[in-house]
Amino acid sequence: MKRMILKSVAALAAMAVVGMASAQERTLKMNLNGPETHPAAAGMKKFAETVAARTNGRIKVNLFFNGALGSDQAVVSALKGGTVELSVMNSGILASEVKEMALFDFPFLFANEKESDAIVDGPIGKKMHAALEAKGLVGLSYWELGYRQISNSKRAIQKVDDIEGLKLRVIPNPINIDWVKALGGNPTP
Repeated sequence: MKRMILKSVAALAAMAVVGMASAQERTLKMNLNGPETHPAAAGMKKFAETVAARTNGRIKVNLFFNGALGSDQAVVSALKGGTVELSVMNSGILASEVKEMALFDFPFLFANEKESDAIVDGPIGKKMHAALEAKGLVGLSYWELGYRQISNSKRAIQKVDDIEGLKLRVIPNPINIDWVKALGGNPTP
């Protein structure tokens, strides 16, 4: 949670750099297609509070949850078109714009949070943000949306072989589909 709040403040600093903090009065839409109970929602709420406080109320961030602004693809389009200003989403969703963003969907990519933070906050993360900018999107920071966990109603998963034959819901991109197939599961985007 501390990391999410710190990254919210980092995102605010990025907004100031691009001049939004000097705007007269503005209301921004911020989207999360997950529920308001998702841990990212707590970071979004803190972000909105911080923006309001740091801009003396000149900038207000309205929060939208549960797909209220449309599907992930619709929100990406709205971000590019300027009708939605901010969104928290999985990097795999952005792979439709910048295929390299799918890198972060590889299973077992990082050994721990310290390692993942070093990668996304370092040159690789900056390169990904630069690629997004070329597509009309500005990456402010990386938020942790949690680690992937596998659950099912059939059996406990204690080893890779236990995935064999299970139907698993996945983000609809080739990496997620391929790794589930490679482990013998049935990926369902």
